Amino acid sequence: MADINLAAEPRSQRGSRPAGRLRRQGLVPAVIYGLGTDTRSVAVPSRELAHVLAGESGANTLITLQVDGESILTLARQIQRHPTRGDLVHVDFIRIRRDVAVTAEIPVHLTGEAVGVRDGGLLEQQLFSLSVEAMPGNIPVAIEHDISELTIGDDVRIADLRLPAGVDVHHEPDTLVAHVVAPRVAVEAEEGAEEEAAAGEEAPEAGAAEAAEGEGAGE
Repeated sequence: MADINLAAEPRSQRGSRPAGRLRRQGLVPAVIYGLGTDTRSVAVPSRELAHVLAGESGANTLITLQVDGESILTLARQIQRHPTRGDLVHVDFIRIRRDVAVTAEIPVHLTGEAVGVRDGGLLEQQLFSLSVEAMPGNIPVAIEHDISELTIGDDVRIADLRLPAGVDVHHEPDTLVAHVVAPRVAVEAEEGAEEEAAAGEEAPEAGAAEAAEGEGAGE
């Protein structure tokens, strides 16, 4: 994974007003911390950072910040955006080292069309991202899994996923990722048939009870 270089300038003023001025200038207020160092307040170009985060690796892109002649390897975390416009509001950059594993969230992509879906079933994906731990340069862009052979009733669990070497997952092996279920109409029809069958079994018992009560009354 190639590094992205991004210029960052120190900032000394804090608060909503100075932050607002920076945003109007096309900059995003940010902080850098981690690896036992003091927190540094900086500002980075909004458009460039947005372009990086919209890339294939997203927030797992290795970003080298250039601050006062120093190169700082980081990952973007705690990315805050405007609730309606989606503009970047604030970003935390975590210092990292290439030889120290980090935790990351990566998407799960299901590929292919399940046999069970072609037969009328429904694919339900329960887990859309994985929490993994890996060296910064080994963080995968995504985990893909082919579901073409899944039939109705089949499922995919964490243990079924193929993870790259050196990538550990923070989930239990039996955690459900996705499954193919029967169509809702079929399920409701089956439940209705079961209810009718149960009602049919109860009816003779009720009739016998009423007959017994009638005989008792005749006596």
